[in-house]
Amino acid sequence: MNRKKQQFVKTVWEYYSTYGRHNLPWRKTRNPYRILVSEVMLQQTQVERVIPKYREFLKLFPTVQRLAAAPLSDVLRVWQGLGYNRRAKFLWQAGQEIVSLYHGTFPREALNLRTLPGVGTYTAGAIMAFAYNQSVLLIETNIRQVFIHHFFSKNETVSDDAILQLIEKTLPESDWREWYYALMDYGSFLKQRYGNMNRKSTHYRKQTTFAGSDRQLRGAIIKLLSEKNVITTAELQSLLPNFATERIVTQLFCLQVEGLLCKNNERYQLP
Repeated sequence: MNRKKQQFVKTVWEYYSTYGRHNLPWRKTRNPYRILVSEVMLQQTQVERVIPKYREFLKLFPTVQRLAAAPLSDVLRVWQGLGYNRRAKFLWQAGQEIVSLYHGTFPREALNLRTLPGVGTYTAGAIMAFAYNQSVLLIETNIRQVFIHHFFSKNETVSDDAILQLIEKTLPESDWREWYYALMDYGSFLKQRYGNMNRKSTHYRKQTTFAGSDRQLRGAIIKLLSEKNVITTAELQSLLPNFATERIVTQLFCLQVEGLLCKNNERYQLP
């Protein structure tokens, strides 16, 4: 490792030692189920919003067996406030597969983890790193921020392949779990200090406006169903006056197709 990379590694570890978020609840466990819950919750959601939901979720579903046995409606209710309700369904389905296919024991191979619903390359790698402390190549938004800031600040565009080569070259000989936590915390700091350098990444996609979007409408429908149990189209229209009837009907149909609600005689409820 050349001098620049050595100094980079030293900088990351020093930041983490002084300012690292060591008390985040999911960092105090190596339980792969709890790691999975945290990683799914953290997708596109701020840490501060996740912490109370993570604790509430694990209080209701402390094991993967409890999650798998629960009705999806209970999972969706506790998920309210996190958004992207499909994540809750994927997590529930992943729990069911772990119980049915693996007898409740989490796979220890990334290839098997990636077959679980909602578990992609990053989430599988996160479980390998944070639950099993394995030497995997892991990349996400904060990690990109770190490497772009230190090695590609003058580039207009940066590919994940280029970043992954540097991730591999700067991996420590052990303690990969803490190294990735250090990179994430340092990346979060750099974003606050210097702005979002992920815009240089070829992987970057600007998030669409939430207000007035189908995403907002879908979330509002699920939230109302979690509160009222059963609701009609007419009631939804009166409770969601800012959305056109056609949009409400369309999203009701889409949510039904996705298995996030059930319809019975023009009345809707959570599954």
